[in-house]
Order: sequence, then structure tokens, then C-alpha cells
Amino acid sequence: MWYEILPALGVMTVCLIIPGIATTHIHKFTNGGKEKRIARLPWYWYLMERDKRVSGTGHYYESKGLENIH
Repeated sequence: MWYEILPALGVMTVCLIIPGIATTHIHKFTNGGKEKRIARLPWYWYLMERDKRVSGTGHYYESKGLENIH
């Protein structure tokens, strides 16, 4: 019957979800606890470059706060 496809559908769904979840966790681990930012528009790229400059470390994901702005 139609319900015989459910186990295969479940396995296929899990196999398609695992890479997305793993990628998110890998990005959090390598970027200091924050997810990877993607600059799809020029404005977002500008903001990432600003964050890199303001942080003082050369990394956009290490935010230091207002005390670093001169």
C-alpha cells in the first residue's frame, strides 16, 4: 500500500537535512560562536568590512562594541 513508502521517505528526508544542520554548526564552531554571514548585496559587504575594521582584530565576527570606535 501507499504507507510502505514512509520509511524510505523518512530516511531520505533525514539524509537531506543533515548536511544543512552540520554546515551551520561547523560555521558556528569556526567563527567564534556566530553563524557565517553572507554578503549577497553590496551594502551587506560594506557592513562586514566595517565590522572587520572596527573590531581591531581583522575578523568581522569578533565584535568589540562601541569602546573600539574612535
